[in-house]
Amino acid sequence: MTGMQKVSKTLLVLAGLSLAVLGPLCQAASAATVLSIGDGDTISVLERGQRLKVRLACIDAPETAQTPFGVASRNQLKALLPLGSTVSLRVQAVDRYGRTVAEVIGKGPINLAMVQSGQAFVYRRYLGRCDRGAYLAAERQAQAQRLGVWAVPGGITRPWDFRHGGAGRRSAGAAQAGASSSATVSSPQAVQPSGAKTTCKQIGSYAQAQELLRLGHSYLDRNGDGVACEGLR
Repeated sequence: MTGMQKVSKTLLVLAGLSLAVLGPLCQAASAATVLSIGDGDTISVLERGQRLKVRLACIDAPETAQTPFGVASRNQLKALLPLGSTVSLRVQAVDRYGRTVAEVIGKGPINLAMVQSGQAFVYRRYLGRCDRGAYLAAERQAQAQRLGVWAVPGGITRPWDFRHGGAGRRSAGAAQAGASSSATVSSPQAVQPSGAKTTCKQIGSYAQAQELLRLGHSYLDRNGDGVACEGLR
């Protein structure tokens, strides 16, 4: 083998190694088109002809049932990500629900913008792959300015506590919603006379299931994506 052949072979090997290393990184920063907004931390996109459900990494937005904060958070994300807009995904993982967990880049870092606007909390439990300092600084600023979820002292009940029925701090809005829905909670549509929870099959109506979720029946949203009884669609 001549010297030139040896050089050519070495370059081919290095090129192959470069592709192997850069391939996953290129995929992690791939372009996608926004199809829909689920809630303040969940979107659907079209990437390479495939529809993906994306969970925004390192943040946790109020649940839809956390009136009125969940709706405000979703509206903020809609404003940041108009339908049809192009975004880049910095993919971190795929969660147990099959969602792609990623930092979303539109006109700037969207996940961080949600925290800066007070429409999402920093999800400290899953912060390891994001810029911890930037996220925590953004949250402190939003809290100091009493934006969004920080409109009440100490902030509203954290979404991760709300999903698991935690007794964390509740906002005035959430408390008011809970009081106004007390009759509905005790109605046959929500709870059986024996105290057993009503199943999606028993409800039978997708619209009614969403209303019950809005009123606090979070058990109807089994995968935590902000939509109750998806099988009824």
